[in-house]
Amino acid sequence: MTRSTVFAPFDIVEGDRKRGIVLLADHARRDLPQEYGSLGLPAAEFDRHIAYDIGVEMVTRELAALLGAPAVLANFSRLLIDPNRGEDDPTLIRQLYDGTVVPGNYPIAREEREKRLDRFYRPYHDAVGAMIASVAQASTHAPFIFSVHSFTPAMQGFVRPWHVGILWDRDDRVARPLIDMLAADKGLVVGDNEPYDGALRGDTMFRHAIVNGFAHALIEIRQDLIADRKGSLAWAERLAPIVDAIDRRPDIHQVKMFGSRTGPL
Repeated sequence: MTRSTVFAPFDIVEGDRKRGIVLLADHARRDLPQEYGSLGLPAAEFDRHIAYDIGVEMVTRELAALLGAPAVLANFSRLLIDPNRGEDDPTLIRQLYDGTVVPGNYPIAREEREKRLDRFYRPYHDAVGAMIASVAQASTHAPFIFSVHSFTPAMQGFVRPWHVGILWDRDDRVARPLIDMLAADKGLVVGDNEPYDGALRGDTMFRHAIVNGFAHALIEIRQDLIADRKGSLAWAERLAPIVDAIDRRPDIHQVKMFGSRTGPL
């Protein structure tokens, strides 16, 4: 975890916006602004999945380099505020996460909640929206949005069998070929909306892709597979040709409204 008196809520990885691809990493980092200290937690908690998606920053940066595509990464820990939740989601600012009480989040005043939205959450989403608009303008087509996440191998006593999971709602233009191409490797156990369900109202994919009819998918890679540079690079190299092949499919850069399993848009 790094400290800075000047805290940027997001980072941009530049790439060829004419490619029509936008990479996102909502939980790339575990950092906190200096004023928040450690939210009352011991340092070891920031090595856990509760603070960030382990390995995702390396995978996203390597994948962006291999594809020549731009990326937007959130710079703040999900313990401060979770950018992959709607503003009205009760887990937006967690007070308890996988057995850990977060003292700096309990209790939390309405003014503090709004402050975190204004200083961190909204600037990140503004940057995501601006990147998507810029890519759409440069490519002259609807963009393809690919969000990179990772999941802990075990959660609440359950050992998860998947190596990778693809999350999606109703638009399967990216999810279906992505699942099929990953599953062609018989050594991989590929989850379809596992270990989480891709239909989450107000999350990043809902906010930036689903409501706009943009092709998209969220990938979850098991954290032990990408915890070091070797694993991260291997997964970026695995994903780059797959993402590139999907990007070339004729329906990927069209606006199509599929709706959401969470309710009317």
